[in-house]
Amino acid sequence: MSTSSRDITDKPHTDADPDTGKPESPTKLTGGAWKVGLKRAAGEFSRDNCTDLAASLTYFAVLSLFPALLAVVSLLGVFGQGQATVDAVMGLVEGSVPEQTLNELRGPIEGLVNTPAAGIALITGILGALWTASGYVGAFGRAMNRIYEVEEGRPFWKLKPLMILLTAVLLILVALAGVMLVVSGPIAEWVGDLIGLGSTAVTVWGIAKWPALVLVVVVILAVLYGFAPNVKQPKFRWISLGAVVALVVWGLATVGFFFYVSNFGSYNATYGSLAGVIVFLLWLWITNNAFLFGAEVDAEMERARELQAGMHAEETIQLPPRDTTASDKAAEKQQKAIDEAADVRREAQVDQARNPD
Repeated sequence: MSTSSRDITDKPHTDADPDTGKPESPTKLTGGAWKVGLKRAAGEFSRDNCTDLAASLTYFAVLSLFPALLAVVSLLGVFGQGQATVDAVMGLVEGSVPEQTLNELRGPIEGLVNTPAAGIALITGILGALWTASGYVGAFGRAMNRIYEVEEGRPFWKLKPLMILLTAVLLILVALAGVMLVVSGPIAEWVGDLIGLGSTAVTVWGIAKWPALVLVVVVILAVLYGFAPNVKQPKFRWISLGAVVALVVWGLATVGFFFYVSNFGSYNATYGSLAGVIVFLLWLWITNNAFLFGAEVDAEMERARELQAGMHAEETIQLPPRDTTASDKAAEKQQKAIDEAADVRREAQVDQARNPD
């Protein structure tokens, strides 16, 4: 799907009903449509330079990680789960970052949790963190625009608030996942007593929380895939095929990567105290590759649905953009610049004709 900006602009996207006549679900696709969709997903992942896009997303993830963490901890702190979340998160990243860095991070985060913030101060802090963390969501949207071959047509005044709102929704889901991780036996037993299960609830929750956590992550990806790009999706799917594929690929890649690091890698010998940071950055890059591959799967499954419905989607996925205001203005400016350059050339030609010597 990798094309130039001009190619993207020149390719029309239909404004007709985007779901007319298309199969409702992947289970209704023919074998040929499945083959085309999956084969093209793998090919377009390379042609769209998704590994480069993943590197860009990794950069934005690093910039957004700690503001997002502060926002999540602040939200959970309101409900009394902040300290438990800090302990759980620090336990997860321990070994991935230098101990000195870990200690430097723990102090400010614990201070944020333990200090009773006034309402306005808390809201201001969360909004500031959301603004910074939305950089990753915006970058993900631009990457998906390339995957769907559309220009970003939403103006800044509309796009930025949308990205902040989307970031807030995603962080609430992340906070929910965090609660699932930190809910301990006593809390589960207390809930069990309320519903009449008693200590059985601890065993049930210990098993059920992992599928529930997977479901939350799939929904997070579905929200990203559905609302980040400038593409008007036929309908929002809480559980998309691409999100499931992304999670499976991410899980397998994570297991393989850490097995390699534990048994064959020489990061400690090469990077010394920075080994944990390097491993963490590589893992983030792998994660973003998996997320982008899932986006490619969703895009190509949409193409397969359109092809099976008889739509001309061989070259371009026939989904209309959400907005073209910014891209139309950019095209006008580009055309004006071309016209001005052409005027300079014509004036030079006239001068040369008048003064051949």
